[in-house]
Amino acid sequence: MSTIVLEFNELAPELLDRFIAAGELPHFQRLRDSAFVSITDAEEDAPYLEPWIQWVTVHTGLAFAEHGCFQLNDGGALAAPRIWDLVSRSGRSSWICGSMNAAVQPGFLGFFLPDPWATDAQALPCGHFEPYIRLVRSYVQEHSAKPDVSPADFARFGRFMLSHGLSRESVLAAVRQLAQERSSDVKWRRAMILDRLQWDLFRTLVKSKRPHFSTFFINSTAHFQHFHWREFEPELFKLRPSPEDQRIYGGAVLEGYRSMDRIVGQALDLVSNHGNVVLVTALSQQPMLTHEDEGGRQIFRHRDIGALLAFAGVAEGWTYAPIMSQQFLLHFDSEQAATAAAERIEGLRLTDGRQPMWARRQGFTLDAGCMIETSPAEDMVVTSSVSNEARRFYDLFYPLEALRSGKHHRDGAFWIKGPGIAARRLPGKVPLRAVAPTLADLAGVEGHFAFPSLLSHLSIEEAA
Repeated sequence: MSTIVLEFNELAPELLDRFIAAGELPHFQRLRDSAFVSITDAEEDAPYLEPWIQWVTVHTGLAFAEHGCFQLNDGGALAAPRIWDLVSRSGRSSWICGSMNAAVQPGFLGFFLPDPWATDAQALPCGHFEPYIRLVRSYVQEHSAKPDVSPADFARFGRFMLSHGLSRESVLAAVRQLAQERSSDVKWRRAMILDRLQWDLFRTLVKSKRPHFSTFFINSTAHFQHFHWREFEPELFKLRPSPEDQRIYGGAVLEGYRSMDRIVGQALDLVSNHGNVVLVTALSQQPMLTHEDEGGRQIFRHRDIGALLAFAGVAEGWTYAPIMSQQFLLHFDSEQAATAAAERIEGLRLTDGRQPMWARRQGFTLDAGCMIETSPAEDMVVTSSVSNEARRFYDLFYPLEALRSGKHHRDGAFWIKGPGIAARRLPGKVPLRAVAPTLADLAGVEGHFAFPSLLSHLSIEEAA
């Protein structure tokens, strides 16, 4: 029996119930009302409440203290098996489509498409997804700047999608999107077009290869919640959105849920009554109200990485890899070079004495980004003691598209629909660590987990 896991990053259980009650999400309702429904507890707080931490827990059953994956690209070095590794050991195949901070062990059977922020994980089979990865990573990692893609990249992407399930509905949605962008500000909707394309790819391989276990990860609605909760529920915030922002982004959060609702419906139809459909969100979000007296939380990203590093006095010989929002990686040839670069990046100072950037070293690599979260004055200056220069902050950095207004919450949704699984709501909350053993149970494989499957005879309280 096959299992499809819909990994819809950071959807909020409370909003799912609210939108279902309002009649906005018929397919989510169809899934929920026929599923084993529970709410998970990530068991972590900031700074350890991040999707690239929680998704590793979902896939392994290990708490953060056990897996230690703190950064987005740490997952590749983790030796612990994921659910799909256990499936491969049983001689069956998997199709892992975009799962966050993921990796596969030697002997993996099936298809593996890393998340678009991954810098080291390699897709399998080797080279198979390259036209897709090249374009999608450029748009996702540099979403606030002009992506580094050529007409040839678009052509290769188009040929790949035509041979991998590009649907008429996706083409029409893309054409409508481009037409609407000529007369209105709807670029924020592009993320949902990428969701459609990834679903086309996922669904096609499920149909043609019939994997035993599959995961499908998308992030668009999490992005909308982070940046547009203010427009979604303006009455909660001291800083109200402008009428123009309200008009443009007021419906973004709900539209994200509606877009995912369409995918849920197609997933249910794809599996019918012959397999399992699982919804996992790993964590969720809530309105961010803690920065209102400071003007709101504003994320800043560098304008030109070469110019920024030259200004900081970092010697050439680095390789740049953008990740998410303001975060990026720098790879060096030695620990000495990485250490020197970290000191110079963290040695930058604003006029008021604040440090504008972090740079954490891990071996030959720096994890870095802008740490300013409130808008500086227009004349704020950054100084470099190495290059003996001073530059305006806004010449080096620019704000992302909106104030951050959604933040992470420990609760997550975990719903399971399948043959023989009774529809019921589990009272209370379950540890996020219980997801992996439950998925292993559904897939018919065994592993060493701290908690039993939620479908077993033991309760979480007894296991603890």
